This record gives sequence, structure tokens and C-alpha cells, in this order.
Amino acid sequence: LAEESADSAYHSHGSSLEEEAAERMDDEEQERLLSYWQSVGRGHQVDVPRDMAEPIQQLTRNNNPQERQTIPFTLIQRKEKLGDLLYEKRQYGKAKWACIKMKEKQYEQSICLGFMKLMRYICEQNSSGLYLGITVPIVTIVHTNEAQSAMTQAVTVAYYLPEVLQEQPPHPFDSDIIIEEWPATIVYSRSFRGITNEDSIMREINLLAAILESPELCLRDTFIIAGYTNPAAANRHNEIWFLQRP
Repeated sequence: LAEESADSAYHSHGSSLEEEAAERMDDEEQERLLSYWQSVGRGHQVDVPRDMAEPIQQLTRNNNPQERQTIPFTLIQRKEKLGDLLYEKRQYGKAKWACIKMKEKQYEQSICLGFMKLMRYICEQNSSGLYLGITVPIVTIVHTNEAQSAMTQAVTVAYYLPEVLQEQPPHPFDSDIIIEEWPATIVYSRSFRGITNEDSIMREINLLAAILESPELCLRDTFIIAGYTNPAAANRHNEIWFLQRP
């Protein structure tokens, strides 16, 4: 009996040591990821608070390409020139999105801060208490003046709710996040890589406007930037979307 009791004490002590080691590694991973995001944030003049450590870790662990759900669309047309894809014409269906309006001094600040708020919502800070899952792209609605020569400061960062949550989206704890239903829309989409800021976005808007046969069919002052990689990534995969008039 003494031997059995010593044995069980050894095993329970051993398992508690393993749990402590796992917790320590967990904490170290959280610190490392938070530190990385904070350094990226400084580059965008954004403060990443400590309470982002857990959502960042959760998102990173669940961010396998296989785990991501791509927003469904119907391809209508692909426009190519000499084998290069110029743009795609797509139809997106009616759907619910979690949206947050931002108005920071710089576009990069708005998308970083907006994305962090949406991350908290995705990572359990919602009425279901569950991790909701990543959908791509995360989109940002931007506005320009009628001449398409300058962007306005106000933007909307939006997260497409996964298919299983479309009927009954979990309620956000953050009152700044609004669940909106967007109508079915036809978009003209062109891919580009790198950082997104006022200059690169205006360049992409002018480029796509010059390529489209009938740009007058699209809204002249409202565009979407679709991001397939998180704002901390250096060489991001983005798209510029023109919205066909209803």
C-alpha cells in the first residue's frame, strides 16, 4: 500500500510538473506573440495592449490555411491580357458581417485597431463564448472624393460571419461592433501585394479604373480593400474591389 501510494504521489506530482511546464510554455508563447505584434504596431503608430495577448495567441494557433473559410462567390468573368490576370468580375451573395467604423489619422492605424477589436469578438468575446473561426478576406470599406484623388479618413473594417453563424450571429460584447446584412453585390476585383496605405490604395484605384471597360457602372466614391493576410504580415496579399452600382 505504501508503495502504491508513493507511486500515485509520484505520478500526480509528475503530471502537475508537466502541467506547470505546459503553462510556462503557453505563457512564453503568448509573450513572444504579443511582443511581435507590439513591435509591428509601433511601426503603424498603434499601441497593442496586453489584453490582446490571448486573442493573438488563439488566432495564431487557429490560423492554418486549411482552417480558414473563404467568402463564397460566383466567378462571372476573368479579364486577361497576354496571360496576366487583369481583374475578375464576381458575384457575392447577401450575407451578415461584423463591422466596426474607424476614423484614425492614418489608414494603417484604422485597420490595425479595427482588426484588433474584431479579433476579440472572434476569440470568445461574444455571446456564444466560442472561438468563431477565421474567414478571408477581412475587408475594409474606404471612401474617396468624387474625383478619386483623395481618401476620406472614415473606414469600416468588416468580418464575414462563417456559414454556420449566418442565421444567428453571436452578439458582440463590444458595442462598437455592429452586425450588418449586406445585399448581394457584383464586384470587380484586382489583386496586389504589399502594405496598404493611402498612397498604395489610391494607386490601385486609379489602375483598376484605367483597366475597366465601363468604370461608370461602378460606385465612384466607395471601394473595398480585401486583405487575405493579417495586418502584421510584411508582404500582404490584398485585392481592390470596385462595386457595381445596384
